[in-house]
Amino acid sequence: MALNSENVRVAVTGAWYVGPTTATAPTSATSQLPVTMADLGYLSEDGLTETRDRSTNQIRAWQNSALVRENVTESSIQYTGTLIETKKETVEAYYGTAVAADGSIKIDPGKTGGRKSYVVDVIDGDDLIRIWVPSGEVTEVGDQVYANGEPIGYEITVTGYSVTIAGETYSAVKWYSALDTTDGE
Repeated sequence: MALNSENVRVAVTGAWYVGPTTATAPTSATSQLPVTMADLGYLSEDGLTETRDRSTNQIRAWQNSALVRENVTESSIQYTGTLIETKKETVEAYYGTAVAADGSIKIDPGKTGGRKSYVVDVIDGDDLIRIWVPSGEVTEVGDQVYANGEPIGYEITVTGYSVTIAGETYSAVKWYSALDTTDGE
């Protein structure tokens, strides 16, 4: 087995974007994002967490209670992070509604903002990992704490919904620039 420490990646920095589900999809880790994708700004030092959940059902035979099959009954993918830059796009993502021209926002705890497209860029020097969630929704928000010496945070969890595009069904696409063998095509 050949070990190569140059293949160890660190999420040094990155960005989280939101836009309409009609936004042009990325085509690679380095493709230009459309202007309709808004940068959500700084995230807390904890970065972004990807969570994949899966529930299964074991099927056992009558004979010896042998396990003969296990099928997936539920699955989901979620991205959670705390936005720490107070700006229109961040506040709208957190509260699920539009900021008015006077800077106010009407809070209805049940609003999610609806389905949107999300892109996450994870950067380690020249290496880029890009994640595209074609149809996601803010399904959870964290507490907001106002404390001296701490940034005001907007913790959101985006759940990726299943889509079918060109005959394939998925909730997210992930590109690794270091694994791209197409020479940038």
